[in-house]
Amino acid sequence: QVQVVESGGGLVQPGGSLRLSCAASGSIFSIGTMGWYRQAPGKVREWVGSITSGDSTNYADSVKGRFTISRDNAKNTVYLQMNSLKPEDTAVYYCKMNVFTRTTQVFDVYWGTGTLVTVTS
Repeated sequence: QVQVVESGGGLVQPGGSLRLSCAASGSIFSIGTMGWYRQAPGKVREWVGSITSGDSTNYADSVKGRFTISRDNAKNTVYLQMNSLKPEDTAVYYCKMNVFTRTTQVFDVYWGTGTLVTVTS
């Protein structure tokens, strides 16, 4: 089994920064693309950005230039550095990982349980 846990959320003022982490543990052989999503109150979950196993990144237009995704393969961890935060960035942030497990020998998708980011003055 694989567990995925986000951390680093909290309360921040507009213009501030936060760094989210998402770590996977368990029967992991390798991890492919890692992604970040968010869900604001009353809205559907939306894609924020992703990073491939080759470190290629893509971002939603709403966060491009402000958010940066990176990964540490040795730690099975993906990061989301968020700068110049706006109130509209308030949401629960989730990570998604494509994990090749030692037990199933296939890639499966795993989601974290989310971490809340609140941007307010």
